[in-house]
Amino acid sequence: MNKNKLKNYILKLLNNNKKLTVAVSGGIDSLTLAAFISSISKISVNVAHAVSPAVPKEATKRVKLMSKKFNWKLHIIDANELNDPRYKANPYNRCFFCKENLYSTIKLNLDGTIFSGANVDDLNDFRPGLDAAKNANVLHPFVDNGFTKKNIRKLAKEIGLELFSDLPSSPCLASRIQTGTSITKSLLNNIELIEAKIHNYIPNSDVRCRWLNNEVNIQFNKPNIKEITIEQKTKITTDVGKVFSLSKDKVKFSEYTKGSAFIAKKIGNKYA
Repeated sequence: MNKNKLKNYILKLLNNNKKLTVAVSGGIDSLTLAAFISSISKISVNVAHAVSPAVPKEATKRVKLMSKKFNWKLHIIDANELNDPRYKANPYNRCFFCKENLYSTIKLNLDGTIFSGANVDDLNDFRPGLDAAKNANVLHPFVDNGFTKKNIRKLAKEIGLELFSDLPSSPCLASRIQTGTSITKSLLNNIELIEAKIHNYIPNSDVRCRWLNNEVNIQFNKPNIKEITIEQKTKITTDVGKVFSLSKDKVKFSEYTKGSAFIAKKIGNKYA
């Protein structure tokens, strides 16, 4: 991690009278990027945050909280991705259409270069959103300066984001829905509601409520699935049944598996 290199990279753009907007999802990467820019310059950073049924309300709360702390110029936008039939169909490259809508909306409302919080670890994953970013000429300061997720968490602690430095990675709620299953507002709302309920009675849990083959699979990363009591499982099953109108046999529990709702064929280095 070379913090001075990152600083010089950003200041060079600012000194060349480049206007910039940081696309902040509410995750630790983009929050840290915006906060770092605030820490090295006197400008009030332009921050764009998209709200939609796919974005957890807790993420929006974090963005608003940090916006006040760092005096960002916060722009709440609606990219309207649910009005895009390509996105709603939930294909394997759904994220491309999500980011395409996001960046086009930012460009319609704000001037200058868009920054994203992508890091070098993301380059080793399937990220169609990076293709949309390339098309929109979005810059990735962390990628360009060799920052990993671990580096970003360390930087977050150094610049006043200790509260969120260990925040678990949590992609948008649409990532919980099996590829090919249509994305609807009601389905996203149900997923968010169940995860919120679980967080309430299992504090600090890292959990995913996945919609797979018309069943709900509750996946625990933290605590370990073996630590979840029978009483807790019974309560979760009851809640899921009521919210999704499912019978108990349609509610499953398992360990967290990254990308388990993602279905696609890999041909060489590409998916189809």
